[in-house]
Amino acid sequence: MKKLTSAPTALTIHHYRNILMAEGIASEIRNEHFGGILGDMPFTETWPQLWVVNDLDYDRAKQLIDGTAQDESPRESWSCKNCGEENEGQFAACWSCGREL
Repeated sequence: MKKLTSAPTALTIHHYRNILMAEGIASEIRNEHFGGILGDMPFTETWPQLWVVNDLDYDRAKQLIDGTAQDESPRESWSCKNCGEENEGQFAACWSCGREL
């Protein structure tokens, strides 16, 4: 069993676990309820952790989670080539005309 990642919220860890489950990768969440001891130990040590059950799945799981984190991060603003509307970086399609980036 290998630790894959940790995150500040249980919501994020459960999202990552769902991604792994969809790919058939067994995982386990640890430290999910450590928030109550915040202040008694470093805050990052109280974050929920995601562990991969089978060490052989670690590389694939890391690739999936790293790709997800990249996909979720906002990009630079962009201007639609169809209508000229300025769009925020997180949108993959123009909010005005619907044309894809």
